[in-house]
Amino acid sequence: MSISRRAFGATFAGLATANQKAWGWSVATDRVNETLRSGIRQRGIPAAVAMAATANQIVYQGAFGKRDDSGVTVRVDSIFGIMSMTKAITSVAAMQLVEQGRLSLEDPAAKYLPQLADLKVLDGFDSDGKAKLRPAKVPVTIKHLLTHTSGFCYDVWDGDMFRYTSQLDPKAPRETVTPLMFEPGTRWQYGTSVDWVGRVVEALSGMNLEEYFQVKILRPLGMRDTSYILPASKFDRLVAHYQRAGGGGLKQDARVQPGAPKQFIGGGGLYSTVSDYTRFMQMILGKGSAANQVQILRPETVASMAVNQIGDLTAGKMKSYRAGGSSDVDMQPGAMEKWGLGFLINTTPYEGGRAAGSLTWAGAFNTFYWIDLKRSLCAVLMMQFLPFVDREAMGLLQDFERSIYRIR
Repeated sequence: MSISRRAFGATFAGLATANQKAWGWSVATDRVNETLRSGIRQRGIPAAVAMAATANQIVYQGAFGKRDDSGVTVRVDSIFGIMSMTKAITSVAAMQLVEQGRLSLEDPAAKYLPQLADLKVLDGFDSDGKAKLRPAKVPVTIKHLLTHTSGFCYDVWDGDMFRYTSQLDPKAPRETVTPLMFEPGTRWQYGTSVDWVGRVVEALSGMNLEEYFQVKILRPLGMRDTSYILPASKFDRLVAHYQRAGGGGLKQDARVQPGAPKQFIGGGGLYSTVSDYTRFMQMILGKGSAANQVQILRPETVASMAVNQIGDLTAGKMKSYRAGGSSDVDMQPGAMEKWGLGFLINTTPYEGGRAAGSLTWAGAFNTFYWIDLKRSLCAVLMMQFLPFVDREAMGLLQDFERSIYRIR
């Protein structure tokens, strides 16, 4: 089924209006607006754009704040760098190949990427502080990569990886393959695993990730503003990046037209909008079928992505070793979280918010989403500043979530 972008947008607008009448959201929407409007003012956040939807209907959308220090107001179609929210899309791409029988979750990654054949595992540091490496006993599988149990880690959140990378010569070429920080399958630790999943997708499809995503996922879903490449024609919609400065305020980075990346990374790098990402989430809520009736995945595939795939391991708790890039990460303090195939899963409900079993993750510039399968509701909130999970960003996310569920 094909549908023009204008017709697709008109359909969504009509569905939103009908849904507001059905759920009585016309008055309640004002309350969510006020939550975000007052929230960014009180918390010193330059801009926030949000959307919430069921599988077929948009039930809330709002944009508040300024694009940059020029004073241009953000809109619902403002464009954000979504960083690690890319990972869910890469995971869907891999699962499409699993459905086609071209890829198995139990396959060694080296079957498709020979450079992963002889991996080394960090085995501590010697008396001089030099890293000791040994051959891995277990091959890294596709499932390890999709579940962040491979041993590939970001140095932002892993102490051993931070110590290892701190010893590298900054003038030397970057390593093509970094050591594993643990034996595959023995821990959950967030890292570069999905970068390698992206390379597997490229190797099997014969397309780079930008081409694959556009042909197999983004265009079919009507995600016209999602891409690794931001054309000059869309630059005026791009929201500026900010960084938490020494005095506690946010300092804007220089706002320049991004160049095309040299390579496309499965773990991050996409630009998108709340409208586009909502279409992606609606596809998950629709068990692989989108609001425009396009089928991206089979229902049983989506079901497999939404259940615990890491056994007794715990996911989502991460201590930061680079304070400028991230605060300590704990999406639901005091609760255990799991990981599916591309998503963090909360095992207990959020107070005043999402149900147990909801799917979620985020991007480094404080872009967040959740997919509440039990209540058939998804939502996304996009901001654009560091550090990740900044206290004010998390506070606004919590306020937004509770305001959405109060009016449901």
